[in-house]
Amino acid sequence: MKPLQVLAAGSLRHVWPGVVSAFQHYYPAGIETQFGPAGILRQRIEQGEACDLFVSASIAHPQTLLQAGLAQRTGVFCHNFLCLNVRSDSVDSAAEWLDLLRNPALRLATSTPGCDPCGDYAWQLFERIGQHETELGQRLKQRAMPLVGGKDSVPVPPGMQASVWLIKSGQADLFIGYRSYAHLLQANEGITTLLIPEAWQTRADYGYAVCQPAGHKLAELLLTCEGQEIFVKAGFGTIKTEGPDMSAPPVKH
Repeated sequence: MKPLQVLAAGSLRHVWPGVVSAFQHYYPAGIETQFGPAGILRQRIEQGEACDLFVSASIAHPQTLLQAGLAQRTGVFCHNFLCLNVRSDSVDSAAEWLDLLRNPALRLATSTPGCDPCGDYAWQLFERIGQHETELGQRLKQRAMPLVGGKDSVPVPPGMQASVWLIKSGQADLFIGYRSYAHLLQANEGITTLLIPEAWQTRADYGYAVCQPAGHKLAELLLTCEGQEIFVKAGFGTIKTEGPDMSAPPVKH
């Protein structure tokens, strides 16, 4: 019996050990997981790489595989939302997230659109901002530096979050990332996380693609109460979530 082969979005790296721990008894041969930007992982599958289950930060990539006949089944298994991480000495207690984005002196970084869904969601945020402030939406697209998640991006050092690395290494002052990382950033002094209000959000629908029959069981387990609880504890929204919980105040470190 061969280990289950999983390709998983990098933003699932911190939650996936909990998934493996909870369900590994179903897989005596083990679960082998490789992480990376979901768009690039999808391309690897298209190029013939072995994969039983693909878990993506966007349902679009699994659906592309399904349409190409490279997946047997797809579905959404959790949600995520965007937040704004900022160098703390660039913000005061009264700062609003949109005011920070308006400040041209602050260097703005994102992930890479096309390769990493987080970058796609950031550009969707810019589009939404542009519906209210046309010039600001265009300026954000021009200012944003896609520094991570691309084919030629410098790898984020092992064990570090992209926002922490980019901000603390002086490459950026702002980073648009996933809200699921907020609780992991609490140990990093010098970084403030601001939630983005619901009206501006683009919900990230995380999707799976069962590429081989062996992946069916784990896909089903992700949707169970036990599986959903693992994602909730890690900062994700369940598949029953209609929108982000905006009741929590900004997380400051």
